[in-house]
Amino acid sequence: MKKSILFIALIAATGSLFAQKKMTTSGTVNFDATTSLDQLPKAENKTVIAAIDTKNGNIGFEVPMKNFTFGNPRIQEHFNGPKWLDSEKFPTATFKGGITNIASVNFSKDGTYDADVAGDLTIHGVTKPVKSTGKITVNGKTVSANTEFTIKLEDYGVDGPQIAAGKISKEPKIMVSADLQ
Repeated sequence: MKKSILFIALIAATGSLFAQKKMTTSGTVNFDATTSLDQLPKAENKTVIAAIDTKNGNIGFEVPMKNFTFGNPRIQEHFNGPKWLDSEKFPTATFKGGITNIASVNFSKDGTYDADVAGDLTIHGVTKPVKSTGKITVNGKTVSANTEFTIKLEDYGVDGPQIAAGKISKEPKIMVSADLQ
């Protein structure tokens, strides 16, 4: 929690000094680990802290793991438990990276732009490089960012009998969206 408050304070301070910083504390991450055997492992988190520097394309976000909500409370309990994501020990997931084709995105002109994103994703205390494509939409002073990618749970040290049994996807889909001001 202290890290989150410090992260928000730093972003807010730099955001007020430089107009090229855009941020939100209400971004959304959706997690879809459904399989043909189980359609319930889906979750949403609407408390994502996200920031983008429109000058250099740097992007960062922080996701409080306990704020994912599932339709089935039992799945949420497993998700946060010590045999899965161990949200007590690893309370957040983070991404630090940037838009690699920043010259293709004009933050001073309304429109929708394709964005290539690369950086480091940390989940369950493990950091791995990720690449994704997404959309950046500029509408006045608001910048909307959207992307979708998959991860391999085993890369982040997440396993369990439900994964082995095929009830949880080994490669869940992650969808990130944020409207930044």
